[in-house]
Amino acid sequence: MMEKVFVDTNIVLDLLAKRDGFYEAAQELFSKSDNEEIDLYVSALTIANTHYLLTNRYKADDVRKIIIKFKILVKVLPTDDKIIDLALASDFKDFEDAMQYHTALENNLDIIVTRNKRDFKNTKLPILTAQEYVELKRIN
Repeated sequence: MMEKVFVDTNIVLDLLAKRDGFYEAAQELFSKSDNEEIDLYVSALTIANTHYLLTNRYKADDVRKIIIKFKILVKVLPTDDKIIDLALASDFKDFEDAMQYHTALENNLDIIVTRNKRDFKNTKLPILTAQEYVELKRIN
């Protein structure tokens, strides 16, 4: 059974915006999905936020094309009433992080990959950066 990995928005942006210092690890992570080594998941919230943030860098038509290509690599999970209620009742300081966490938890995913590990304290799921994840997979 393939590992089910939830990818936070910042890792998606590292890949799609080719952010210096972070692009390589993100690219290696997403290539594992492309090679069918792992299943990668994002929330519908990530798609919306990524689209919005990329329009600051690229033309809207280009952003749509980027997202269409990107969606091949991931499964998009819905954000529903239960996830919003769980996020609202959580002790997360950042509501968006709470929504991401509860999306991963409610969908029985194995791990969360994010650049902001400190935002996911006291969670039931392992939290790794993209760099930590790909290095761990090179060892195993």
